[in-house]
Amino acid sequence: MVGSESREGVSLTNLDQPLFDGAQASKRDLVDYLEAVADRLIAGLADRPLSVIRVLRGQKPFMQKNVPKYTPPWVRTVQVWAEASKREVSYALCNDRPTLLWFANQRAVEYHPTLVRAGAWDRPTHLVLDLDPPEDDGFAAAVRPAHVVRQALVEAG
Repeated sequence: MVGSESREGVSLTNLDQPLFDGAQASKRDLVDYLEAVADRLIAGLADRPLSVIRVLRGQKPFMQKNVPKYTPPWVRTVQVWAEASKREVSYALCNDRPTLLWFANQRAVEYHPTLVRAGAWDRPTHLVLDLDPPEDDGFAAAVRPAHVVRQALVEAG
């Protein structure tokens, strides 16, 4: 098959196709990039339930939390109760290069790990504060609140 190969034992397909409609990059570009940054990226993703944004040609980007039924058995997963849908969701754990390459082959372009590690649900490792300015004010409107937050965190230790 043209534009297909295997890396780290993972079959990669349609590598020469545009990543998505109008993209100036191919699926191969995504795979190459993720392979180049794999060690750094996996360090931040390891053992964290993962949601991804996927881009399929001809479709709008979408967030995927629950792994698809065709997920290879070597992709580690963890079951997490989803209160909104009242069911268990099977999240992937991206702990190794083959899993990252498999996600690349799925056209996963954004990676959204949880702030906790699997099995340590009550011990978050990060705090994220999203300070979005109002649309009509511009970025400067977020600067003063950011300084206030920084000072409060410094004082809290």
